[in-house]
Amino acid sequence: MPALDQALRAALNNRHDLLAELHQQGTDCYRLFHGSQEGAGGLTIDRYGPQLLVQSFHQRLSRDELLQLAEQCQSRIGEDLLLVYNDRSQGNSRIDRSDPVYQAEPAALEDLVGHEWGLNYRVRGRHAGQDPLLFLDLRNARGWVKQYSAGKSVLNLFAYTCGVGLSAAAGGAREVLNLDFAEGNLAVGRENGALNPVLAPMQFMQSDYFPAIRQLAGLPISARRGHKLPDYPRLAQRQFDLVLLDPPAWAKSAFGTVDLLRDYQSLLKPAILATADDGVLICCNNLAKVSLADWREQVLRCAEKLGRPVREWQVLPPASDFPSLDGQPPLKTLILQF
Repeated sequence: MPALDQALRAALNNRHDLLAELHQQGTDCYRLFHGSQEGAGGLTIDRYGPQLLVQSFHQRLSRDELLQLAEQCQSRIGEDLLLVYNDRSQGNSRIDRSDPVYQAEPAALEDLVGHEWGLNYRVRGRHAGQDPLLFLDLRNARGWVKQYSAGKSVLNLFAYTCGVGLSAAAGGAREVLNLDFAEGNLAVGRENGALNPVLAPMQFMQSDYFPAIRQLAGLPISARRGHKLPDYPRLAQRQFDLVLLDPPAWAKSAFGTVDLLRDYQSLLKPAILATADDGVLICCNNLAKVSLADWREQVLRCAEKLGRPVREWQVLPPASDFPSLDGQPPLKTLILQF
């Protein structure tokens, strides 16, 4: 425990200036401890507004360890937070909902509201899924979209709970379309929209990625070998000024397979074609085993082969609450200007 206490103390010290900056910009959702890079692999501590979320992926914490960590975080922040502990050290990183170590107070599991870049987001310590409703390492990308989306049509692919779409709406986008396969994710996206009633309404579409993006790109739709082509929403071919592509590491459907390691091109190609001339495509890859340099070259080569060479590109790293000792964070984000 002394080693963990010392590691957390160092992490909080390193965040002193960042937390002051985040609070000033209207953000109270951030990572307080990134264990894999700060001395305790498999342990994360995140703040989501009024909630403190502790998650362990390799080894279960004891009750004393958990409460000491929580007290240290709250003392540094200067606020009492509602503690939720998700032990995910069992198979497939699934939450142990029996809570043998710590049972959260009922108030901690109610629907809460966190804030990022001045926007309101739904926060739930527990819900039907496994992951939090807002992925904190994408905060810089959401901030970029908020800054540069005025007057643009925006397509948010693999939208999850539509944080990028909400950022685009807050930035003055003239149209925002959030697309995701899971209706539950889009339902939270609608809640996020309702929590920010001054913003223009967003659009939501439940669809498998492949038929939707291939229609928008003007490409044919085919089923995976041995699978019948299921029903899917019909879309007209069109392009968007700003497209965000943030796929999961792996997923399979009757239409195709999402595989960031072996076949990123099948995701990227139609997304490029759905991006307007002089438009921007923000693409992400969250696989730690993929190097930024190799992936970047793959992305630029794919665009070149399509006849849509990238005029300018930049790497957008996560903020410093997601430190990376080797400068190669798992989440890699490229902003491509066509």
